[in-house]
Amino acid sequence: MDVVRNPEQKEIKEPIKSVLIGRLPRKEGAKFKTAVVRLYNVNNPHKTTEFPVKTFEFDNTEKMRIRRLNVSYYLEGNDIVINDLEEIYILREDNKLIVKGYQIEVEKRE
Repeated sequence: MDVVRNPEQKEIKEPIKSVLIGRLPRKEGAKFKTAVVRLYNVNNPHKTTEFPVKTFEFDNTEKMRIRRLNVSYYLEGNDIVINDLEEIYILREDNKLIVKGYQIEVEKRE
């Protein structure tokens, strides 16, 4: 599993099937928490034993905007899951993140 902490590039593009978005506690001296974006090759990774293919951690992130994607929010784990992706884009603007991507639309999942 590849963990990338505070990537230098402002635009990240990855071909991937699903994404799990969460947060970690704020680092000492930081105003905001750490945003975590985990990339998987399977849908609904929270229901499997799969490990992420790659993980991005962004320290001191105020907020994340998710644009034009169908998402699921799981109250038990406090995570956001985005399934049925072809690719994901993560854009960083100062302490804000924008997540966009290409997604296959699925009406109902078993």
